[in-house]
Amino acid sequence: MLSLSLTRSRVMVAGQLAAITLGMVGCSGEPDATLRPSVSAPSRVVPPVLGLSRVAPSPEPRGLKAASLARSSPVRLQIAAIGVDTGLMDLGLRSDGSMEVPPGGFPAGWYTGAPTPGELGPAIIAGHIDMNGPGVFYKLHLMKPGNLVTVTRADRSKAVFRVAEVGQFPKAHFPTDLVYGNIDHAGLRLITCGGNFNSQSGHYEDNIVVFADLVSSSL
Repeated sequence: MLSLSLTRSRVMVAGQLAAITLGMVGCSGEPDATLRPSVSAPSRVVPPVLGLSRVAPSPEPRGLKAASLARSSPVRLQIAAIGVDTGLMDLGLRSDGSMEVPPGGFPAGWYTGAPTPGELGPAIIAGHIDMNGPGVFYKLHLMKPGNLVTVTRADRSKAVFRVAEVGQFPKAHFPTDLVYGNIDHAGLRLITCGGNFNSQSGHYEDNIVVFADLVSSSL
């Protein structure tokens, strides 16, 4: 399972998610809610790229950027490159301040305290890599820069994102600002677990994060 720790309040500044601590601890076994929320003042500057193992992602947009959209809840996620076509459930906060996670391997979920996909700032969609079998983001680690991600929204618009980078982060060094810090365009982060599976803890050791930028929209 995923276990996500967030602030209790919806931290929104000019439609952007403030820098927060979010831990994704395992995609198998029981949730681990030991990580507590930590909120800092929102940055007005795109955070710098951090040194990573394997892949060095950057939130900087590449190529054409589309104008951001008004807020509208996402209802469907499609990623042709890895065969994903899923509905989306709402993910809020639990009473202990941790973020809700999908109860099963399907569907994926979007965090309602963040911008909606297509809105200014980093939208967040999380899903399981596995849970009693492959989950919705089982192949997320196979995504590559240039892949397209389509999010259908409640207002019937479709927001199309192009993948900029795919990063793999040790959970002990999750780069909160890089993933959740304010950005000057409409972005999307797809998050799941990955790396080695630790049979003793029952969790994966890393997180996979896909960084994508809005490139077009249509009704």
